[in-house]
Amino acid sequence: MVRARVPEIEGVLGELNVRIYDRMQRRLRDKGWLETKAIIAAGIDHGLALEIGPGPGYLGLEWLKRTRDTQLRAAELSADMIPIAEANAREYGLAERVRYVQANAQQLPFDDGAFDAVFTNGSLHEWSAPGQIFGEIRRALKPGGRFFVSDLRRDMRLPVRWFLYSLAKPKEIRPGLIASLNAAYTAAEAETLVTRSGLRVTRATSNPMGFEIVGEKAIE
Repeated sequence: MVRARVPEIEGVLGELNVRIYDRMQRRLRDKGWLETKAIIAAGIDHGLALEIGPGPGYLGLEWLKRTRDTQLRAAELSADMIPIAEANAREYGLAERVRYVQANAQQLPFDDGAFDAVFTNGSLHEWSAPGQIFGEIRRALKPGGRFFVSDLRRDMRLPVRWFLYSLAKPKEIRPGLIASLNAAYTAAEAETLVTRSGLRVTRATSNPMGFEIVGEKAIE
C-alpha cells in the first residue's frame, strides 16, 4: 500500500539555501556520484529530454555534455534555484541547449508527446501528488519514449543511513537529508506508483541507498 504524502514544499527556498544545495550537488558531481551514466545506460541518449526537479542543474548538464545533438528542458519548482542552474549552464557552455522553467510538475507546461525521454533523480519523495506527476510524464512522452526515476529508499538499513549522513556535506544539509529519508518510498512503492500511471516498467533495481526505475510509454 502506497502511503499518503505530506503537502509539497515550495522547492528549495532562499538564496542561502540554494547556495548550500548547489555546493552539495557540485560536490556530488566532482565525486562522480551523479546518475548520469545510469540514465544513458537506460537508453536516454538522444533527442529532446525533460528533467523534473533539476535543482542547480548538474545532472542534466552532465547528461548534455556526454550526449550529442541533444536538448534539455527542465521543470523546477523553486524560483530561487533557476538562476543558479542557468549560471551553471553558462559555466558548462551549454546554455543554448537547455531551458529551465518554473513549474509544478503536476501541470507540466509542455505539449502532449513533446519529449523523447524524461528523467528525475532525488525528487520523487518531495512530490505531494506522485500519481498525478507520473500521469503528466506519460502525457509528455512520445509513444515509445523512455523514462528514468531514481531516489533514496526509506527502508535503507541503519548503518547505511549513518554512513550516508556522515558523507553529507556541507553539514547544513544533514537535517534535510534526514527529512528526505523519512519522506522517501521503498522501491516496491515507487514501482507501484509508476505502473498505476500506465507507464511500462522495463527494469527496477535497488542498492543499499536507493533505487532506479526505467521504462517507457507504450506504443498504442
